[in-house]
Amino acid sequence: NPDPSFSELGKAFVSGWNAQQFTESRERSWRHGSLGSSPGWSTGFYTLAQSLSHVPLLSRPLQDGYLSHRPKEKVRTDSNNENSVPKDFENVDNSNFAPRTQKQKNQPELAKKPPSRQKELLRRKAEPQERGKGHSLLGRGPSDAVPPGESTAANSSRGKAAPRQPHARKSGGSSPESKYDQPPKCEISGKEAISALSRSKSKHCRQQIGETYCRHKLGLLMPERVTRFCPLEGKANKNVQWDEDSVEYMPANPVRIAFVLVVHGRASRQLQRMFKAIYHKDHFYYIHVDKVRVLPSPQPGLAGHREGSLVSMTQGAGTPGPCGLARTLTFFLVCFHRTNDQLVAFLSRYRDMNFLKSHGRDNARFIRKQGLDRLFLECDAHMWRLGDRRIPEGIAVDGGSDWFLLNRKFVEYVTFSTDDLVTKMKQFYSYTLLPAESFFHTVLENSPHCDTMVDNNLRITNWNRKLGCKCQYKHIVDWCGCSPNDFKPQDFHRFQQTARPTFFARKFEAVVNQEIIGQLDYYLYGNYPAGTPGLRSYWENVYDEPDGVQSLSDVALTLYHSFARLGLRRAEASLHTDGENSCRYYPMGHPASVHLYFLADRFQGFLVKHHATNLAVSKLETLETWVMPKKVFKVASPPSDFGRLQFSEVGTDWDAKERLFRNFGGLLGPLDEPVGMQKWGKGPNVTVTVVWVDPVNIIAATYDILIESTAEFTHYKPPLNLPLRPGVWTVKILHHWVPVAETRFLVAPLTFSNRQPIKPEETLKLHNGPPRSAYMEQSFQSLNPVLSLPISPAQVEQAGRNAAATGTALEGWLDSLVGSMWAAMDVCSTGPTACPVMQSCSHTAWSSLSPDPKSELGAVKPDGRLR
Repeated sequence: NPDPSFSELGKAFVSGWNAQQFTESRERSWRHGSLGSSPGWSTGFYTLAQSLSHVPLLSRPLQDGYLSHRPKEKVRTDSNNENSVPKDFENVDNSNFAPRTQKQKNQPELAKKPPSRQKELLRRKAEPQERGKGHSLLGRGPSDAVPPGESTAANSSRGKAAPRQPHARKSGGSSPESKYDQPPKCEISGKEAISALSRSKSKHCRQQIGETYCRHKLGLLMPERVTRFCPLEGKANKNVQWDEDSVEYMPANPVRIAFVLVVHGRASRQLQRMFKAIYHKDHFYYIHVDKVRVLPSPQPGLAGHREGSLVSMTQGAGTPGPCGLARTLTFFLVCFHRTNDQLVAFLSRYRDMNFLKSHGRDNARFIRKQGLDRLFLECDAHMWRLGDRRIPEGIAVDGGSDWFLLNRKFVEYVTFSTDDLVTKMKQFYSYTLLPAESFFHTVLENSPHCDTMVDNNLRITNWNRKLGCKCQYKHIVDWCGCSPNDFKPQDFHRFQQTARPTFFARKFEAVVNQEIIGQLDYYLYGNYPAGTPGLRSYWENVYDEPDGVQSLSDVALTLYHSFARLGLRRAEASLHTDGENSCRYYPMGHPASVHLYFLADRFQGFLVKHHATNLAVSKLETLETWVMPKKVFKVASPPSDFGRLQFSEVGTDWDAKERLFRNFGGLLGPLDEPVGMQKWGKGPNVTVTVVWVDPVNIIAATYDILIESTAEFTHYKPPLNLPLRPGVWTVKILHHWVPVAETRFLVAPLTFSNRQPIKPEETLKLHNGPPRSAYMEQSFQSLNPVLSLPISPAQVEQAGRNAAATGTALEGWLDSLVGSMWAAMDVCSTGPTACPVMQSCSHTAWSSLSPDPKSELGAVKPDGRLR
């Protein structure tokens, strides 16, 4: 007789089919570990679900950081393949961008709603089983995935889109009803173009899609034939070998290098640290700051002339990510592997060469996987796929990495030439996904400069295909690709074991791991003097006053204000003396800036700079408060004999590639969709039960997961009805219904809505939980006695009163919740203060204003360098 967790898992999977037979067969497979090598339980079920597509399923595959059906990649110490289409990236299907009203290909569907008579039979069949067991785990299983295309709410932690209706199904239909300023000049019949029209948000974008599609359909957009000017037959490739002696000898007429960087994001300190590493007075630096995600405040000392070197900074509407033809180089992706002198000596020796990395395999497959035979259009910050196209005749198409080193002659040719090749290639690649990964390769290979190509871009890349090929950018592009992982200290040996000439490496990201950046820095340039401050610290700005509060979500704005008040209470409690008000403050205005703070690669919390009036002198001061999250993961007491679980956490913006939540600190509001993550040690196959409990002990969701012996991480987003009830939630993990551990997370009540103080009529709507407290279609109330989770009427009544709170009462409720999950560690003053014992921020070790020599540029040294 199977144990309860297995039988309930079977019930959760199947409805309207022979559930008992299905469950027993699955249990036999699971118990004997015969579902294959993929972690979690989804591999065998996914295969079966495809072969039984007529069965109404209640689940979809578990989203596991290690879920992969591709063969394992061989580990190589010298991996210099920068191609965005890795050799083993064969199983991604890029055909599933049909209109939203059509069935998606190769994706298990959500349960189809059975006819009413069938539904009634199922209900009657389930009733005696539920009464016999005393509880039910019916509902979506842990493999359920939220339907694609659903947007987050304005007052969620992530965005400003309209709130979704939980579990709302999109109505059927064919082509969308699109509105244009002018009707298209042809009939739009392609399914991909129809899909793009149905998903685009603006009238202007729909107009562009219609016009582009029709021009292409009429043969007016793409060149049919292009002239090849390369005198060579086949592909030219100069072989450049590594010569240690050549990089030590500086020629009499060394080259000068122009570094082109297109940067976005908020990691300004890492940009400055990288600039400090690559700077030399003989070189040139062009830095374009993407308008879409700007750096915080102008970076002091970056722009202008420095000892003969021109540093130019511009700002404009660059394409986010890798979509634009402009050179997209995110600043955390590059770091010197060798010194400036070695790079200059090497390039001086090969000054007539162009260094590009080609894909190095079947060209037809590269074209197909890269999407070069598809027409793309960018608008509304999205790359839309509009249909098929032909590769022009007369030329050889090539491509690979979009990281390259080009000599001046070829750059001038590409920039100024008006010949048939350059002109038509610019037209062709203006409607191409990831054009920088193919444009320069193709032009060079077919141009008079074809004999200057070296198949090496002088860099090493940290590919981990089973983690990096997750189609994680479908929200901005109608395509799937791969992204390298960040380097970590255990990868350092790879920099010392490269067989090819290499000078650069990627990726590096300080919020993931700063230690490896320090290791390389010290390896190349030596250690900083003993006692240098800030070497293990990292600060990253997430908000600056010039950004405006409209750039913040309501959740972030609400919590930043609460953090500031938490700091003022700490100042009053720890610095205030009786009989005077010199260290008592009243908060004023919105926060001035917010930083993430890391120490030794561990998240230490937020640093909130805020204005406050000193009550003793009635003058405005600017303070900075450090708040740190309290520990929320707790092992059961007494501990169980189950030892595989190492950690559990809840958040949003899960990065399956780097295996962390990008929403640092887990700032969640009522309209967020939290994800539960578990980290596992190795051990035998086990099944665990996960239970989500809201602040008044209502069980919101429960599901089982089979953890295979090799699984390291699992994560799952239960499809909860919104809004979530504000308060402290608990996620319990059980093995054979014995508690193993639990983790808590805060759903914060909102004091702002659309960046304005929330109105009374909005509070009840957002803070009272879902209608009838039903987070899912099924009720799990019968499990409360099993888990010893009593529902107190007094608790429920208090929750109702809290939901109606406004003004200071709402702030008091919020601050009490925040105080239970966060601690104000310290507070400092950024300028003059009337509080005599308040420390200056510049004298602390934690403040965003404390010294950070590793990222400060300073003066140019006699050798022409900054580092």
